[in-house]
Amino acid sequence: MNNIVIIFKKEFNSYFNSHIAYIFITVFLILSGWLFLRGFFLINQATMRGYFDILPWLFLFFVPAITMRLWSEEKKLGTLEILYTLPLKNHEIVLGKFLASFLFLILNVSLTFTIPLMISMIGNPDHGPIVGSYIGAFLMGGAYLAIGLFASSLTENQIVAFIIGVVISFILLIIGENFILLVAPDILVPVLRYLGLGVHFDSIGRGVIDTRDLIYYLSIIVVFLYFNIQFLESKKWR
Repeated sequence: MNNIVIIFKKEFNSYFNSHIAYIFITVFLILSGWLFLRGFFLINQATMRGYFDILPWLFLFFVPAITMRLWSEEKKLGTLEILYTLPLKNHEIVLGKFLASFLFLILNVSLTFTIPLMISMIGNPDHGPIVGSYIGAFLMGGAYLAIGLFASSLTENQIVAFIIGVVISFILLIIGENFILLVAPDILVPVLRYLGLGVHFDSIGRGVIDTRDLIYYLSIIVVFLYFNIQFLESKKWR
């Protein structure tokens, strides 16, 4: 546990040791707020549904940007070999990096609290779906992060890691969408619907926390973190 905490602190602090974190947070808040507000006053309803509808697509590009450097930079700078020589296990390093990026993502999303605050001041929103959607956002964000972290372990080029992360996330995002399900064989529809990242987020966003949705996101996180650990193990032995 101590080793995980050490890696966690190192990686989390690294976000704020440069201007990258502040630029990232600023761009995320401005872009997400602008995309939401440009349609909010048109529908004339006190709801954040529009915000959470665009969040999976924002995560598609912003989350891989968070993770693309986590392994790629280690490889490029040659510090990965140093990590291998330290008394650290691969799962400790992976968990430390994941938790650091997860906390950074939670910080980003939590800073949007001004939006529900504004809506509460001008209307009477149903807070159940809003709270549920924030919980779903954290879970979905964790899944995106695990995918991006795995993608970063595959290459030392951050741009390539970003693209791989976007592609994998995009496939899992659209696989459960209606336009895919309409052309898919009937026997595959239930499987594809269950595998869709956005489908489970929509379910939680209604204010109902279903254990199937929790299991899905936790499974995606565990599976891709496991892939990450196994890939590092294979590289280490090689």
